Amino acid sequence: MAPYLETVKSFADVPITDAGVDTLAFLEAAQGVVGLFDLLGSAAFTPVQNDLKGNIAKVRARYDAAPEQSSTLELLVVNEKGEKKRTATEGLMWLLRGLSFTCKALQAAQANPTEELSAAFSKSYEATLKKFHNFVVKGIFSVAMKACPYRADFYTKLASDPAGGPSVPADKLNEELNRWLTALDNIVKRLEDFYEKGGHNKGF
Repeated sequence: MAPYLETVKSFADVPITDAGVDTLAFLEAAQGVVGLFDLLGSAAFTPVQNDLKGNIAKVRARYDAAPEQSSTLELLVVNEKGEKKRTATEGLMWLLRGLSFTCKALQAAQANPTEELSAAFSKSYEATLKKFHNFVVKGIFSVAMKACPYRADFYTKLASDPAGGPSVPADKLNEELNRWLTALDNIVKRLEDFYEKGGHNKGF
């Protein structure tokens, strides 16, 4: 084993070409975000994880059904456009929202070293997901925000090797995390723009 960020695919390593964002590499990196919530160490985050997993599965199912038309996320969405049920398009839309929520929370935590995670995640929720959620889901997320661990505990877990090896020094961890978050932020913004310009989020 190794410290967490060394065990998952970084969004910085997801290929982006003129055709778009590589589907399989993106899904692999997104799976790393699911695991990140395990480090937050509370069952209150299970609904958040299940949402991410369910939407990853929808995009993956479309890729498996039509790999040649789904090599990038953009091609996948364009090629599903004429179909009655655009399951993967909707799944990716919600996946991007969940990733944006996580990204903005951790970027806020990085930018404000004295701020606790509960504050960073709560502010990010207000700015990203809250407007899309009904009363019940808002309640679930409210519980999750309150269940955030202490900042110091989370960063210690992020830096440590579960197998007992050496922890990542703080400066290296910050560098890796910032690189991961910057790349994720760029991908989310790119795809949000793609959805907006193409009207792909209409009908959901």
